Amino acid sequence: MAFTITDEEKAALLADARETIAAKLEGRAPLYRRSGRLAAPENAGESALYAHCGAFVTLHKGAHLRGCIGRMVGAEPLVATVRAMAAEAAFGDPRFPPLSKDELAQCRIEISALSPLEKCPDPYSIEVGVHGLYLIHRGRAGVLLPQVPVEQGWKRQEYLDYICVKAGLPPKSYEARGAELFTFTAAVFGE
Repeated sequence: MAFTITDEEKAALLADARETIAAKLEGRAPLYRRSGRLAAPENAGESALYAHCGAFVTLHKGAHLRGCIGRMVGAEPLVATVRAMAAEAAFGDPRFPPLSKDELAQCRIEISALSPLEKCPDPYSIEVGVHGLYLIHRGRAGVLLPQVPVEQGWKRQEYLDYICVKAGLPPKSYEARGAELFTFTAAVFGE
């Protein structure tokens, strides 16, 4: 299932993510703003901002990853998930130190809003650049967003092997008995 978000909704989510991070760095409450159609309360039920779906927020500093955290499934509206994941990407990604005030202006924010997970019956039906992967096996899990294999120049088999490595498993573990491989699509947009 593809997920559709309007340009106005994308702009609002990106602004909310940046404001969440800026407010935390400045030690103040965030000030979220809405304009146009999104500001009208009667339109809230029609907006993708209130859909329950998973999302990842990625911070890029120049050409380098600076943080990326997300949730595969949305227990809250997308807008709440993006705000929470923006804070986690900036301050909670264990691969990086917390973001500093000086770094925020150098960072570009990218959001991936996820469709619901679907069990993958045939790994060789996966389309590179279209499907994200989520693998669960032997108490381990790994996720790769749809844009990752394109950025890395991977073909399908490399993509399938790398999801195993990402989960801390040997290549071809997606074929093992008990392994669960899921696909999803994502609406990916950034600053």
